[in-house]
Amino acid sequence: MNRFSSLRRQLHLSILGLAAVGAISLAPVAHGDTWPNRPIQLVVPFPAGSSPDTLARAIAEPLAKELGQPIVVENKAGAGGNIGTRYASKAKPDGYTLLLTINGPMVTAPALYKKTLGYDPVTDLDPISLVGTSPNVLVVPQNSPAKSLKEFVQLAKDQPGALNYGSVGPGSSSHLAMAMLEDQAGITLQQIPYSGFPQIITSIIAGDIQAGFMVPGVAMPQVNAGKVRVLGITSLEDSDVLPGMPTMASQGYPGFESISWDAIFVPAGTPADIAQRLNTAITGILDLPDVKQKMASLYFTPAPSSPAELAAMVKAERVKLEAIINRLNLSLD
Repeated sequence: MNRFSSLRRQLHLSILGLAAVGAISLAPVAHGDTWPNRPIQLVVPFPAGSSPDTLARAIAEPLAKELGQPIVVENKAGAGGNIGTRYASKAKPDGYTLLLTINGPMVTAPALYKKTLGYDPVTDLDPISLVGTSPNVLVVPQNSPAKSLKEFVQLAKDQPGALNYGSVGPGSSSHLAMAMLEDQAGITLQQIPYSGFPQIITSIIAGDIQAGFMVPGVAMPQVNAGKVRVLGITSLEDSDVLPGMPTMASQGYPGFESISWDAIFVPAGTPADIAQRLNTAITGILDLPDVKQKMASLYFTPAPSSPAELAAMVKAERVKLEAIINRLNLSLD
């Protein structure tokens, strides 16, 4: 299957006009002859051990070999990834600061933090390449009476507002995915915020909450141990990294999609020839067998892209999720 075919359908958005949303012109401007001549900082706006951090470290070594300089992963966590993303957006645009970040700081943060975000994802950061995508999974306790998504929805309809689900906070992907399900299924659930997915899965196992959308890297070890059950995955098509698991779309919710993605950005104004070298290097290493294997172990599918494709994807996703955020009247500042 296409490595990110469900996302590519969103990319037919007049890519030729994407300069206004931060796409990079790849015309050479004579900086690449001397770049890089010292270590490159790869900023991850999440803590060590997080999914983005693990993915960053999986690609750092092969990228360093490709560029001929060390890649130093720097964790600058806080505020749902906004602190590190803001830090990278203000760095000198010389090719020595890269940012590996996820949906939240680039897509939902502008709608949630209208006053205090401190950066503009479109004007302060330039896209380089998508790195990988992963569907989220809807998890329930192993002993839940709901053995399928249909049964879970019926259970929620029979007990309006009685079922709890875990999220990593208002406006997070785990919250917005459940809001999408509530809308499409006509059900009402109660959100219980947690500090992270490990805490959510622990509460699901204990039966303290009845469900949660989460990243497969946290869920699948417990699924394999027989402690929780997956009712659906949030990609539009079957997933190579989660074989045999039904999509939400195939179970009566067409168009249901909530993909986790990681991508590389640089400070706006980074020279175009450096941006091109970065894109070429990153897309090249994502085709290496050992990188593919490492990413598969993290439940990610490599998804190399052009800067324009990444910019279009971010734009389309922002339109979709801002509509949900505005409908829920969410604000975090």
